[in-house]
Amino acid sequence: MTIVKNYEEALAFIHGRTKFKKIPTLKRMQTFMKALGNPETKIKAIHIAGTNGKGSTLTFLRSMLQESGYRVGTFTSPFLTRFNERISVDGVPISDDEILRIIQKLIPVIDHLDATLPEGGPTEFEIVTAMMFSYFAEGHADVVLIEVGIGGLYDSTNVVNPALSVITNIGFDHMKLLGNTLGKIAAQKAGIIKKGVPVVAGQLNEEPLAVIEKVAEKKQSLLFRFGQEYQATHRHYQELWIQKFDFTTHHVQFKDLRIKMLGNYQINNAAAALQAYLVFMDQEKLPILEKNIRKGLANAFWPGRFEKVNEQPLVVLDGAHNEPAFEEITQLLHTHFRQYEIYVVIAILEDKQYHKMIQTLGKLKNVHLIATTFAGPGSRKVADLQELTKNVQTANPILKQENWQLAIAQATQIMSEDDLLLITGSLYFISDARKLFVEDN
Repeated sequence: MTIVKNYEEALAFIHGRTKFKKIPTLKRMQTFMKALGNPETKIKAIHIAGTNGKGSTLTFLRSMLQESGYRVGTFTSPFLTRFNERISVDGVPISDDEILRIIQKLIPVIDHLDATLPEGGPTEFEIVTAMMFSYFAEGHADVVLIEVGIGGLYDSTNVVNPALSVITNIGFDHMKLLGNTLGKIAAQKAGIIKKGVPVVAGQLNEEPLAVIEKVAEKKQSLLFRFGQEYQATHRHYQELWIQKFDFTTHHVQFKDLRIKMLGNYQINNAAAALQAYLVFMDQEKLPILEKNIRKGLANAFWPGRFEKVNEQPLVVLDGAHNEPAFEEITQLLHTHFRQYEIYVVIAILEDKQYHKMIQTLGKLKNVHLIATTFAGPGSRKVADLQELTKNVQTANPILKQENWQLAIAQATQIMSEDDLLLITGSLYFISDARKLFVEDN
């Protein structure tokens, strides 16, 4: 039997597991859950899928629910600072001791599955998901917001039957696993839609929306679509780090809602979260108080999402790590920071569409790119600097610096105190860089 005696050994055990199996399936996870007494059936959950915006949407929703008196559990990935962040209650990560206790509880079952399943026992993410279900089945939260890992249909979180499903948006990412068209990717995300369970859809293109609509109809799930059943109207910026929007459904209207996470995409995320909140509160037969919505949205904060970590010079971290996210951040820089010269220290994982990402951001005339590398997570490789900058068209020449700390130092030497430094390209990369600026690391 596997012996794990402390927190460090628990993490080593978890991270030492295989990441993926050859054939995607939920059967292994269902077997795992059954052996644990089906903890996923003992929680009230909201399930959140999407290419981007899952974490931000979850944060807006969590904040509104907390203002309404709920203890809110969350399951997110990846973590930014410590593994424990992945399982939290009201934003407070699970303790080291609880991680150890839960993994010790799971190990006999994992050992049994290792010995009996033809393809071997559960993967790393399946184990972390099982830890989350086991922990929250003990009653630590009133409602649990569960973020999908990758896709939806075969994701290990998809054993849950939630009160509500949310699909934030659909774009190109993880194509090797999910498919190379938006329709195919949408079919994977739509896999979280359960029979008779309402679905909130964020802003979607025509092709993926048609897929979501078809699945929702087949599953007899009430569908709330951005721009149809609910709408968000962006109001002009009045302060640099605050944006406002109006929210409307067939039944309610809220004007001048404020959020401190920037970008039109964050308004879309906040609107999806608000629609999910309204549906959930209606299910719970609880009154909807506008003050809880306003305060919840205004207080919502998710580290690493256009996060200001230094005032002078202005330094911002953003975990954008795929082409759709780079399109969004490019739009934000163009509309909101056009008066700045923007220096971007960028590192991207090898399995991403890095040429497209760099060309998208680099087309802005006020953007100056410094490409760099970092130690990627586990066995995942970071894009080679020569390959990263090969055959890309940008408004300004791309500088290259292998060492990311030196790249940041180089940027701060070139830029003036009135310029903006953006560090981006990977959540894993900004997790490393954040330690230079934020003390809680």
